[in-house]
Amino acid sequence: MAVKRQIPITEQHKRMARYAKAMGHPVRMYVLELLSRQACCYSGDLSEELPIAKSTLSQHLKALKEAGLIQGEIEAPKVKYCLNQTNWEEARQLFDHFLKQGTKVNNRSCDC
Repeated sequence: MAVKRQIPITEQHKRMARYAKAMGHPVRMYVLELLSRQACCYSGDLSEELPIAKSTLSQHLKALKEAGLIQGEIEAPKVKYCLNQTNWEEARQLFDHFLKQGTKVNNRSCDC
C-alpha cells in the first residue's frame, strides 16, 4: 500500500493564496490600482469610476476587505476605502519572493 505524503503547505502559501484569490478578478485589480495611487477613495467615487452596479462593486470591495488587502472606514453616509498598507506590503513581499524563487530555478526553457 502506497503511503501518501503530506503536502508541505506553509502559512505563507495560505496567505499568498488568499491574496491571489482576492486579486483574481480584473475589477478588483483595477480597484487596487486606483487605491494604490491615492490615500483613500469613497465608495461613491468608485461607483462613478466603474460602470458596474453598486451591489457588484460592493461584492468586490467585500472580497478585497476579507482578504485584508483594503480597509474601510464608515463616514456616514459614505465608506472611505484605502489599502491596508501592512497586508499590501506583505503580499508584495510574498509574491516577490515566490516569483524570484521560480526565476532562479527555471532559467531554461521547457521542452514540454
